[in-house]
Amino acid sequence: MSATRRSGTDPIAEARRQWVDHGMAPTAEAMAAITSVFRAQQIFLTRIDRALKPFGLTFARYEVLMLLSFSRRGTLPLGILGSRLQVHPTSVTNAVDRLEAQGLIRRVPHPTDRRTTLAELLEEGRARAGAATEAVQEVFADPGLDGGDVRTLFEVLARLRAGAGDFGDDHAG
Repeated sequence: MSATRRSGTDPIAEARRQWVDHGMAPTAEAMAAITSVFRAQQIFLTRIDRALKPFGLTFARYEVLMLLSFSRRGTLPLGILGSRLQVHPTSVTNAVDRLEAQGLIRRVPHPTDRRTTLAELLEEGRARAGAATEAVQEVFADPGLDGGDVRTLFEVLARLRAGAGDFGDDHAG
């Protein structure tokens, strides 16, 4: 964090004040909330990336390893990985390429659908995911909010995501 961000002035609150002062009061609260979410994402991603760096992983690659480790056979079709990670197929390809180059996963043909390629978790990948999970859990254990605030934040963001079509309302919370 830079020294300018450690001053007593909240830059997002100041931006909200400026929006109000310049006639944009109807959207000032939403601007401040959305900008705060962006900044919170940066804060969390920085913490998680710092925890994963010693393992040679980014959060995206870690997520792939975890999805594979949670699957019954340690394999998933690349399309399913993209759907569950909510990313473009190119992002899945890049993550799989990197993990494959690291010797953590491999691509294998689907046994019954020759149009589908599976990502398969290798033992080194399972071990790396397990070790990295211990480091990531330290970040999750102290997100900088108390438990009630964490739950409220999740519930509010789940409603936003459901409204954006990420999933049906019956799956929130």
